[in-house]
Amino acid sequence: MSVPMLNKMHMNGYDVLSVNNGPWRVCTQGDRLGSFASREEALAFAAALPGYKARPGKPRNQQAT
Repeated sequence: MSVPMLNKMHMNGYDVLSVNNGPWRVCTQGDRLGSFASREEALAFAAALPGYKARPGKPRNQQAT
């Protein structure tokens, strides 16, 4: 039985990861932006993107009573 192997890095707020020596992927929390054959290509793509900062959830409507 083999154990899955995860390689994960961060660049400009994006996750750059590879699972079981598969393709390298550039992702946000909810989207996959690209898939690449090498780590260098994925890091170059992530570096070329504008900085990513996760947006907070919907603001709560607080009413004074």
